[in-house]
Amino acid sequence: MSTIPVMIPWLGEEEAEAAAEAVRSGWVAQGPRVAAFEQAFADHLGVPHAVAVSSCTTALHLAMIGAGVGPGDEVVVPSLSFIATANAVTYVGATPVFADVDAATGNLTADTVAEVLTGRTKAVIAVDQGGVPVDLDAIRAVAGPHGATVVEDAACAAGSTHRGRPAGAAAEIAAYSFHPRKLLTTGEGGMVTCHDAALAARLRRLREHGMSVSAADRHTAAGGASVVETYDEIGFNHRMTDIQAAVGLVQLGKLPAMVARRRALAARYRSLLGPLAAGLVADPAHGTGNFQACWLLLPDGAPDRTEVLARLAASGVSARRGIMAAHLETPYKGSARVPLPATELITHRSLILPLFHTLTEEQQDTVVAAVRAAVG
Repeated sequence: MSTIPVMIPWLGEEEAEAAAEAVRSGWVAQGPRVAAFEQAFADHLGVPHAVAVSSCTTALHLAMIGAGVGPGDEVVVPSLSFIATANAVTYVGATPVFADVDAATGNLTADTVAEVLTGRTKAVIAVDQGGVPVDLDAIRAVAGPHGATVVEDAACAAGSTHRGRPAGAAAEIAAYSFHPRKLLTTGEGGMVTCHDAALAARLRRLREHGMSVSAADRHTAAGGASVVETYDEIGFNHRMTDIQAAVGLVQLGKLPAMVARRRALAARYRSLLGPLAAGLVADPAHGTGNFQACWLLLPDGAPDRTEVLARLAASGVSARRGIMAAHLETPYKGSARVPLPATELITHRSLILPLFHTLTEEQQDTVVAAVRAAVG
């Protein structure tokens, strides 16, 4: 019996040829394809600046530096997120402060953020959980008067929308992931977007060791002139390669089709799951999701999630536990300042269903039958 996986990236010959062409060009490090991918991604979002990096984690790291976050500062984050969200705050010496989320969307709300704001709050990282767009306007309304920058962790949200615009487009700073679990993948990789030219220029320097002139610009200097760079602050090696960017350019062109297919499959799940569909993640009132993760909240009276997952595996369906809660993991255990009931409900009672571009109706029928049998 073959197993139906949770996720398969939609990659094909076009991506393979683009990567091969980058290799054949002789330029495989950060170079012209990275610049082209940045411009294409910025155009897609309708933002002026996009800076390609090695992962969304490094994107968040740079976002924290760009927001001026440092030792002694606090940053409000959801515990219900991959641990990288909290870790990026810790990297710059600041303290992540966990806020609860809305049980339906898995996202921070204005009320949960307001509950943990203090005089030391320097920023808020608002996550688009599983591709569900966060209500950025509402969170800005409570964070702004405190002088806190709202950074959008749009890791999962390429292809989602917020009030008619691409998710992350309205954020002062946003960070995206191109990990294989995301719709748009470059293997590993990420992007920081912003609206400030000076900030974008600084982020470009920081991703390349703080170098005043990029390696690509030095190698393509007019007339072969020697260009000597300087290093005015400590930077990092957070670069993306041209091979990854070549794949990303192809993937970006496929993104609308990916989103349409995943939304259609999610709607079909909803129509087939019967009463269980009440626990299926859905669009919020202020936007549309890309269903990067199609999670299902198990109803009251359902078997333990571990048992449900075991039953699904025995039926040839590979589901996953729901989204993790950072405050329950060793590095952050005991650090929550307020109760996080919705976070703990979702992390303990949700599971992620298979959803990928090439999922067939027959496979989806198998998943639904297995879920209904496993939950009882």
